[in-house]
Amino acid sequence: MRVLGIDPGLTRCGVGVVEGVPGRPCKLVGYYVVYTEPDDDIALRLLHLDRSLGELVAEHKPESVAVERVFSQHNVRTVMGTAQASGIAILSGARLGLPVQTYTPSEVKAAVTGSGTAGKAQVTSMVTRLLQLDAPPRPADAADALALAICHIWRGGTRARIQAATVAAQRKAAAARNSRGGTLR
Repeated sequence: MRVLGIDPGLTRCGVGVVEGVPGRPCKLVGYYVVYTEPDDDIALRLLHLDRSLGELVAEHKPESVAVERVFSQHNVRTVMGTAQASGIAILSGARLGLPVQTYTPSEVKAAVTGSGTAGKAQVTSMVTRLLQLDAPPRPADAADALALAICHIWRGGTRARIQAATVAAQRKAAAARNSRGGTLR
């Protein structure tokens, strides 16, 4: 299974691509960080993020996308930017009909380190070991994106199949409603 992991951020959005199957070591395909300028207009920043993620999805052809779930932070401005970037990240997979799964930071940390309270350095260290890299992925956004992809492979395979079946059933039901002249929601 090839998974594209996305650590959403408006200034720095980490992207990691990993292949693997549950219970086996994963293989690094690549990692990236998409940058936007904080002083640029928000619409241009989101458009750049959308185009960049779309290009990476098209280039790597993942079977699913894993995105870090936005959680409440103290800085409302930061969480708003992260939430906007998260929406773009989810859309990048959904646009192509790929299953998209979100994970909390603690789920990802637990999957790669064994502890849901692990620090960034511990996550980066484990990602480096698990993917047998010569050096830690930098910046931390890239390591977090790789951790998301690993988490999805190890924990989310079944969840992704269930979600894909649910999405397919919902689309089929919507198509049936539309063919009968149903209303749009």
